[in-house]
Amino acid sequence: MTDITEPILEIKGLSRIYGMGEVKVKALNKVSFDIKRGEFVAIMGKSGSGKSTLLHQLGLLDMPNSGEIIFHGNNILGLPESRKAKFRLSKFGYVFQEYALLPELTALENVYLPAMALGRKKEEYLKAGAEVLGQVGLGTRLHHRPREMSGGEQQRVAIARALINKPDILFADEPTANLDSISSKQVIELFQKLNRETGLTILMVTHEPDDMKHVSKIVWLKDGELAERGT
Repeated sequence: MTDITEPILEIKGLSRIYGMGEVKVKALNKVSFDIKRGEFVAIMGKSGSGKSTLLHQLGLLDMPNSGEIIFHGNNILGLPESRKAKFRLSKFGYVFQEYALLPELTALENVYLPAMALGRKKEEYLKAGAEVLGQVGLGTRLHHRPREMSGGEQQRVAIARALINKPDILFADEPTANLDSISSKQVIELFQKLNRETGLTILMVTHEPDDMKHVSKIVWLKDGELAERGT
């Protein structure tokens, strides 16, 4: 059974400043909090509050100006660049607002690309790709290309791709923003199922108030800082 008391991520004093000419914009300002193993976390706040910036720092897609991100006791910001790509491939999964599927590839081919990049054997990544597509309800759509799928199906292909290397954490940046209400509900319910049945830790940026009832924790941001709900 998943131990939800163990921190999987410890965020300490995270700051990100962007330079716009002579103007400095503090996208994040000394943000600190913990994520426990097995939590389903929503990162919420108004537009421009720093939600996506925070997610990109935690997922090592961007570097903060200061602070620490502790993963299993190690500050992963100190990883050499040569190791970061493999670390991201093996430990983290990513789902974005845009599905980022290669149009000329089938669902299965899109899904197994991260496993190929890790150097897994062909028979292994073919099997794993089919399994995760079945897990997201697309077991009969393995050989369809993105243009033959609905937006909701394409996003589930993207989720399967994020799962293929069995990540410790799934990062999702407004994964339902481009979907209709039915497809959005299916994606959130899929995240709930993955979290509940496999203990997958999920960090999701969202602006949908309805998503609050589906998660176990909410991190509120306002102007790049942690905020209480309703501020």
